[in-house]
Amino acid sequence: MSVSPVTIAVVQSDPQVGLEHREKNLADGLAAAETAAADGANLIVLPELSSSGYSFADRAEAFAHAEPIDGPFIDAWCEFASRRSVYIVVGFAELDGVRLFDTAALIGPGGLIGTYRKTHLWNQEKLWFTPGDLGFPVYDTPIGRIGMLICWDIWFPEVPRILTQQGADIICSSNNWVWTPPPLFDESGRCMADYLTITAAHCNNVFIAAANRVGLDRDARFLGCSMIAGTNGWPLGDIAGPEETTIVSASVDLMTARSAPIWNDLNDLHRDRRTDLYDPMLGYTRSEGFPR
Repeated sequence: MSVSPVTIAVVQSDPQVGLEHREKNLADGLAAAETAAADGANLIVLPELSSSGYSFADRAEAFAHAEPIDGPFIDAWCEFASRRSVYIVVGFAELDGVRLFDTAALIGPGGLIGTYRKTHLWNQEKLWFTPGDLGFPVYDTPIGRIGMLICWDIWFPEVPRILTQQGADIICSSNNWVWTPPPLFDESGRCMADYLTITAAHCNNVFIAAANRVGLDRDARFLGCSMIAGTNGWPLGDIAGPEETTIVSASVDLMTARSAPIWNDLNDLHRDRRTDLYDPMLGYTRSEGFPR
């Protein structure tokens, strides 16, 4: 019997920088989420900075694209989540006083549940954004425990490990994976970020839903390759291509993430950790997490 049946959808879209694109970015995201919800999704993940696009010209432009957590962008997503009775993870540029954060918001039928602020900033992001100060929160919801990370965070294995040790059943990964020096893809068409996502899911026995964007945004080009990884790491369904706007979905029982992966009579990923030699939470002190 499925204890917590969830249909996950990751939206691969093409938000553009420029204040003139703000309304279209929101409309395109809502339209894609509407399609996903109509197809049965009840957890929908959208890319990083879905509100604004990515390639800011300078710090002033980054601030011009930002809004507070109670601004119209999040209000629109709260209305959608309430109307459709779904859970949403969406990236936006968050204005908090004089600080700017690269933030992912978790929204449910009852409104805003919580946020995550990107911890590891990539390249010129360091010129616009303040590094995240919320740690790695995990939010308990009726469909399961949800953690979030953003893009470059997946290159740091501590992030999915801490989220999982805190009890996350699924990690929602909002991304703007950019083109870097080649090779970008292997013969199967997968990019390195896919393999990092696969590895993190495999090593932590956790679902990961990774939504990336595509297209050109001023001088930046993006990789696509959005995917959903199962608790064994292998992709659930297709990995999206590098260019098309699309939706990748999978139906899972999120509670299976709480069943320790005992691969034989003697090995269990979480039990085998040598916490006599290192801190069980890798030095993380903000929360002990939920019990498994």
